[in-house]
Amino acid sequence: MAKSTKFYVVWQGKKPGIYTSWPECQEQINGVKTALYKSFESKAEAEMAFAGKAEDYIQKKAAVKPITTKSKKNNNAIIWDSISVDAACSGNPGLMEYQGVDTKTKERIFHQGPFLIGTNNIGEFLAIVHALALYKQKGLHNRPIYSDSVTAMGWVKKKKANTKLEQNAKTANLYDLILRAENWLKLNSFTNPIIKWETEDWGEIPADFGRK
Repeated sequence: MAKSTKFYVVWQGKKPGIYTSWPECQEQINGVKTALYKSFESKAEAEMAFAGKAEDYIQKKAAVKPITTKSKKNNNAIIWDSISVDAACSGNPGLMEYQGVDTKTKERIFHQGPFLIGTNNIGEFLAIVHALALYKQKGLHNRPIYSDSVTAMGWVKKKKANTKLEQNAKTANLYDLILRAENWLKLNSFTNPIIKWETEDWGEIPADFGRK
């Protein structure tokens, strides 16, 4: 089977552009401390990314901290009897999916996607509402939901997904889900706490797709 070609976008480097091999990409970023680059599976994704902003596609790395004897926040602060949610997006916008898992065991409880065009925030928003609806259906009114997306949590609070994703034939199915989620929030009350997952202290959220 022929090896699939990856496309490398260099936003900042010796010569910004799209390259089809790692050595070509490496030549543009070697020795450039401020280099910004990322690989994509398709030429279309790479072209969309290159036309956009690097920060929309590259997750900022936390600053390296000196080693100290101070331990991380006690994991006892985590309420394990809960659902953790996360979304994954290849490009932003791009191919998107979301899931909810048991926080303790990481067993998948639900999964939706992939959707042809979506964003991380939309995925996180839909995942939270999906978890809320599931809890209500099962009569579990006080069990928490963990998310690492402050934006999605804000959308749920306002009962509105404040996305600028273009509505077209490719996003029609996704927008149908968004509308259903918004309507659910308007028609239903809930008491389940939606809690911010403290990634810096606890590590990646259990629902993480592991694609960083």
